[in-house]
Amino acid sequence: MKINSVLNRYILRELFQPFFLSIIFLTFIFLMTRMLDIANMIVNYRVSAWTIARLLFYSMPFFLEFIIPMSVMMAALLTFLRLSGDNEIVALKAGGVSLYNLLVPLFAFCLVGALLTGFMAIYGLPNGRMATKRLAFNAILDNVNIGLEARRFNDKFDGVMLYVNRMDHEKDELLDIFIEDSRNKDVISTIVAPRGYLRGEKEKFSFHLRLYDGSVNQVNPKAKTSYMLNFQTYDMELQLKNPTESIQNGPKDEEEMSIPELRQYIKENDANKTAQYYLTLMELHKKFSMPLACFALGLLALPLGIQSRLARRSFGVGLGMFFFMVYYMLLSAGWVFGEAGVYPPWIGMWVPNIVMASIGGFLLVLTANEYFIRVDFISDFARAVSKYISTLKRRKK
Repeated sequence: MKINSVLNRYILRELFQPFFLSIIFLTFIFLMTRMLDIANMIVNYRVSAWTIARLLFYSMPFFLEFIIPMSVMMAALLTFLRLSGDNEIVALKAGGVSLYNLLVPLFAFCLVGALLTGFMAIYGLPNGRMATKRLAFNAILDNVNIGLEARRFNDKFDGVMLYVNRMDHEKDELLDIFIEDSRNKDVISTIVAPRGYLRGEKEKFSFHLRLYDGSVNQVNPKAKTSYMLNFQTYDMELQLKNPTESIQNGPKDEEEMSIPELRQYIKENDANKTAQYYLTLMELHKKFSMPLACFALGLLALPLGIQSRLARRSFGVGLGMFFFMVYYMLLSAGWVFGEAGVYPPWIGMWVPNIVMASIGGFLLVLTANEYFIRVDFISDFARAVSKYISTLKRRKK
């Protein structure tokens, strides 16, 4: 069969429509999980809509790394469900077209998904993480209350432990403040004030804290002296711990590293195999295993779509979600055991692809040889459970 045949172009067109719809739908679902945080930043901290939009944009590569392979599977499953339901698969078989011929447009489609996923994993995720870090730091400087948590000891500042009982977001005021200042090694200062204001200074990467109507207690253990003074206003300059180190001196987290940086870290820490070493090694393998997951999930979707008796889109969505959850659970289990060093990290990142591709290849051979396997057991099981629950409710009444 020619690669550029009418049939291949037709199937490719059928695949791309549900693919883009799946990406939009799944992206919306992922973004909905952030709505409470977004509403909190807008209402309580008055973060601008432009800053929120940029934060969401920079976080998209992390979601798309998983959304694109899932959308590839959903698109393939829905496409072949429709073709099977409209008896177009039967017509193709009658015309002498083997199911194996359908792998040509399917794998071409999976290649597009793999390239997009690879771009997100290799380039989008590290750059997005770093851009998010820079933007978040600037947002904290604009509204420092974002970085503080009420009723917790905040140790974000160098040599200073800050406790705030309550924050008045309307007035940008800190209430019931307790501070332990240990920047002077010889003297430990404890500061208590009922209220104060905190402002950020972008040029100095520092913060200015002004306190009102409080007291300062200072203790010098070496000199065995202590004294206390009351004040009406008290000003302090606070510095974040290494404020620009993670931004200017390169990424520190494994998700922020490029492939050369990942390999360099693995090479330098090969003798010291800590949990961070295993995480870094798994991140390197994940950048290649996730793109190839498009082929494994796409191969699985072809026989599933044809084997299904219930050629309905709602069933296809449920079936696709079920198998992707199986894939994700295998990936999560591999991540946990790989981080613990139970087995080589590459096993955990590649086994899900091998399992899905093996199941897909097995079902494809059976389907091509006219063996029928019921794959709608999920809906049958759900109906059986629902019927059982209804029976129990009637008996209780």
